[in-house]
Amino acid sequence: MLLGTFLLGELSGYEAKVLIKNSIAGINTLCNTIALASATILALLLTALGISSGAQSKLKKDHYKHILQIAKVDTAIFIAAIISFLLFNLPVTESENVPNDWFSIVYYVSLGISSVLSAALIIVVIMLYNTVVNIIKIVGLGVTDHPLTENDNE
Repeated sequence: MLLGTFLLGELSGYEAKVLIKNSIAGINTLCNTIALASATILALLLTALGISSGAQSKLKKDHYKHILQIAKVDTAIFIAAIISFLLFNLPVTESENVPNDWFSIVYYVSLGISSVLSAALIIVVIMLYNTVVNIIKIVGLGVTDHPLTENDNE
């Protein structure tokens, strides 16, 4: 996003207003997609907990703390995506009271918010991937010397 912003150069208020009008539908779709993805990930975490609790290997508390961490970050992303969706649906470009100078600020803020939400979702997906890999190794492949499994000495 920084590279794209750099390539566009300095925007006037009018140019930013036009860009906001053109990009608002895509940003709203992005927020909807992120909210849907984060809600789906929460449901997947319940499945991961079910598989983990049914495993023959005894899992350490670190595994469950990792799942809890994913759930917390994912819930924050869900809330941020919904709030962003609501903010982006305000008819800012239709308002006569907003000075033209502010549109460039609104444009850059909308780019920043969409970038942060996208990056946060990527982070959660990577965290979920690591959790799935660990579950596959422990439950599916029967790895007993994994760092997240408790052995008899502990």
